[in-house]
Amino acid sequence: MPQKIIYFLRYVLPLGSIVFLVVGLIFLGFATPTEAAALGTVGCVVLAAIYRGLTWDVMSKTIGSTLQVSVMIFLILTGSTAFSQILAFSGASRGLVELVTDFNLPPIMLLISMQIIMLAMGTFMEATSIMMVTLPIFMPIAKALGFNPVWFGAIMLLNMEMGGITPPFGLLLFVMKGVAPAGTTMGDIYKAGLPFLAINSMVMALMIAFPQLVLFLPKIMG
Repeated sequence: MPQKIIYFLRYVLPLGSIVFLVVGLIFLGFATPTEAAALGTVGCVVLAAIYRGLTWDVMSKTIGSTLQVSVMIFLILTGSTAFSQILAFSGASRGLVELVTDFNLPPIMLLISMQIIMLAMGTFMEATSIMMVTLPIFMPIAKALGFNPVWFGAIMLLNMEMGGITPPFGLLLFVMKGVAPAGTTMGDIYKAGLPFLAINSMVMALMIAFPQLVLFLPKIMG
């Protein structure tokens, strides 16, 4: 038992503190998402220093990777902002909303259609890129159909995570292939990802069928 307590204090509690800094402070209303992200970063740096993993080599690689990702995200944001502005000024957003609502299809069918499109995009695109391309189009449609934006956004996030593990071109599948032991085939990676894809599909079905599963926590925070 003392050994388990030592393992808990050494490995579980530090990780839990990072989760609390990022998620717990947002839930309690003490920090905005940006502030919580900064606090989580500080917590990770402190833990890395305590565990003697904060070397100059690690710092240089971390800073380089952060700069690459930040530049990529800024470029995507610039393009998506221009894209959304063009849609707004040209009237395309309004036209798309009118076109979709004129179909007289049940809202649930339109919701499922949007998720299928995003799932297909997730097999060959990164999550941030998908959000920046689809949000200017899908969010006006979701509002016109009376969907709760928090609920709709949560479904979109789960969908984008599913796209990354969807065969045959899910990006996360190729990431796993890169770190898998020698001799692991793409077929093995596909088989390993299918159970997670099935579980996520069931979770999405529950989220669509019972919106309160998604909305009860935001209501508590409110």
